[in-house]
Amino acid sequence: MAAQSKLAEIAFNCTCYEYNHPWTSSCACGAAGMLLSAIPSSLRTYATVYLLALVMRGRLPSLKVLGQTVTGILQSTSFLSLNASLFVYAVCQLRWLLGGFYFSTVGFVPTFLASFASLAFERPERRAPLALYVANVGTETLWKMLEARGLVRSIPNAQVLIMGLSVTALMYLYRAGLHKTVVKDATFKALGLIVGKEEEGPVKSPSVTTSQSTRATPLNLNSISAFLELYDRFLTTKHPSCPHKSGCARFALLGGLKPFLGGVGVSVGLKLLLNITKIVQFKMQWRKQIFNKGSLQLGLAVGIFSLLSKTTSCGLRHICGYDNALFAIPAGLIGSIGLLRFPNTTVSLYLMWKSLQLLYNWGIAEGKLPEVPHFNMIMYSFFTALLFHATILEAQSLRPSYYKFLMNISGNRIVRFNVKFFEAFGLKSQDQINNVIKKLGIDVTSPLPLFALTA
Repeated sequence: MAAQSKLAEIAFNCTCYEYNHPWTSSCACGAAGMLLSAIPSSLRTYATVYLLALVMRGRLPSLKVLGQTVTGILQSTSFLSLNASLFVYAVCQLRWLLGGFYFSTVGFVPTFLASFASLAFERPERRAPLALYVANVGTETLWKMLEARGLVRSIPNAQVLIMGLSVTALMYLYRAGLHKTVVKDATFKALGLIVGKEEEGPVKSPSVTTSQSTRATPLNLNSISAFLELYDRFLTTKHPSCPHKSGCARFALLGGLKPFLGGVGVSVGLKLLLNITKIVQFKMQWRKQIFNKGSLQLGLAVGIFSLLSKTTSCGLRHICGYDNALFAIPAGLIGSIGLLRFPNTTVSLYLMWKSLQLLYNWGIAEGKLPEVPHFNMIMYSFFTALLFHATILEAQSLRPSYYKFLMNISGNRIVRFNVKFFEAFGLKSQDQINNVIKKLGIDVTSPLPLFALTA
């Protein structure tokens, strides 16, 4: 107990200089150095994001649009750079106000304050996407933190279950026609490509019971023409309440084929884009990188999902005699079997948070849920604070790609924070950072970060 108390005293009495900017004794220089380091990386990040968005528009931009793009890049760069700089400033100020460091003030509280303040400089329409992005990474990080403490345990294919439930919720909103009114979102354009524009709501007459207009005449299966007629019926038969023009079988089969081809095309296109340097240098291993089973997985997932969901929807219309937006729920759940081909955690968490956001907006519109002021800003600040806390004290819980991103933004400062003072928290933070450095191959030969401002 005496040793633990001594460690806690060391953690509390640690100065911001010893922990947050050990290369300079000036808090102002520490914050300014972080700002100068963050600007180039932030500019590269947002220039790429905005230019890709410009290309995705598919048409030549006007001078007005180009001006808005440049303004957006500069504004978003200012926001992200300020977020990084204010973190250092907040750490120093909280240490001065509280007289020491507590578990929550090492990373979480200062990051929350810095994030909330800096997000006010970002465009309002960008706040929700930013909140969803950090919520995605933050949820995965939080789960790993709880798993490391033995409080939760991973379930096989849990990401597929999350993805299936999320897509099912989006399908219901799409079939109910709510995507045209209270939950407008670009996500439904992608969903329409998978489930088909024919399934778009609102359902015209969900409460009217219908039956097949004519009873099919019996077939004499002793003749070849009967089998041809049976095949023709298979392709052309549809229920009067079905929204598509072709037969149900044709609708389902072609509906599965098109997303499959589209999914394979997207997968191959992304691989080509990510390996453009190797292609230019003629170092691309085509068979290993492109022509493999992995390129088919996304296509198989969306293709099977579309096939099963459309088959289920048509089957329910035949059985019940009418159409209903609620049919999207069993159709989505059964179609989710296909998602086993693409168990992607990032996509699953994005769809989960997107569906929760849209359901929340629907609840607000219906007067069932209260509207929380500045909810996107609070959500962004909370999850960013969680991610910074993990980066500093529980580095192995963080997604490797996000750790690299923070290293670039901070000018390689993250691994140089002196966390040895916080051993009292029992997380072995320095050991975790050392393991991440080794795993990611981070160069720590230089004793100073970028723009150290040691003077």
